[in-house]
Amino acid sequence: QVQLVESGGGLVQAGGSLRLSCAASGRTFSSYHMGWFRQAPGKEREFVAAITGSGGGTDYADSVKGRFTISRDNAKNTVYLQMNSLKPEDTAVYYCAASTRWLVRRRATEYAYWGQGTQVTVSS
Repeated sequence: QVQLVESGGGLVQAGGSLRLSCAASGRTFSSYHMGWFRQAPGKEREFVAAITGSGGGTDYADSVKGRFTISRDNAKNTVYLQMNSLKPEDTAVYYCAASTRWLVRRRATEYAYWGQGTQVTVSS
């Protein structure tokens, strides 16, 4: 069982930055690949970024590549999402999630554990 708690969301102007954090419970954090997803009102939940359990591999959606960076600190049981050059279209609730299946990391249905989400609002 893994419990996830996101933090760091807020209101920022376009072009600004935010860093999201996701703190995990349990002693097996490094066994899980971690993903960030987001969901805007009226839209499907979409993949943003993922990182392997060791932190050695990452993957990004094309819409955020070059602007967002995912990282993790297994000693602190925490995964981060650094978001730079934010755009109004990045506005959404951001969720972190844990999975044991890297090959299907972009599929939300493959993640067994989810946080409650944190709101990110980017004003123009």
